[in-house]
Amino acid sequence: MAKAGPRAGTARRARSDDVHAALVTAAVDTLRQAGYAGASARAIAARAGYSQSLVFYHFGSVNGLLLAALDEVSARRMAAYHELLTEAPSVTALAATARSILTDDLDAGYVRVLVEMITAAHSVPGLGEQVAARLRPWRELTEHAVRHALGRSAAARLMPPELAARALVAGFLGLELLASLDEDDSAAADVLDRIGSLARLLDVLTGLRLLARGGDPPNPRGEPSGGRAPR
Repeated sequence: MAKAGPRAGTARRARSDDVHAALVTAAVDTLRQAGYAGASARAIAARAGYSQSLVFYHFGSVNGLLLAALDEVSARRMAAYHELLTEAPSVTALAATARSILTDDLDAGYVRVLVEMITAAHSVPGLGEQVAARLRPWRELTEHAVRHALGRSAAARLMPPELAARALVAGFLGLELLASLDEDDSAAADVLDRIGSLARLLDVLTGLRLLARGGDPPNPRGEPSGGRAPR
């Protein structure tokens, strides 16, 4: 009997990768539309067009697949927002980015995926630690963004960036959760608009303080100040 050649092995791996990706996509869609309670191996596999046995072959368990779905959503969001958050040159720019993230997340249905997994984590042993671990990179990213936006301002001394990041992530998740439950993001957007107004005030006060010291004030829109590009 002839042995399978390299091409056959490559084809099998490609096929396996396709199945893996299709199941993850189906899991994301199932969580968005049917919630955790409706995300069974049978339902997800049927949506993907494969046997439910492949769920256990590729992921070990349904929760393993749902965590992979959460990873996929988080990776998409991180890729879309990493540069916007880390390079925000002012508190005003950071607030504007937060508003954009909330709108995009709600429109894409990503909030429902996270909400369903957080809700399930309270009743499924071991799931809470897994979900919390996937939120940690967002706290770290937010902390970096806060440090960059606040710089050495008085606000940075009043609220350490690591504590501010934890509060911001918790508050933002709360806003997304309420907007998702209400099926209306207008109230959450209004809150972020008010925060944006406070952010502009903070940037103005910081700018006045820097001008008094002979430095360049922060530009809320992220444009260069004093002929120099923002760092």
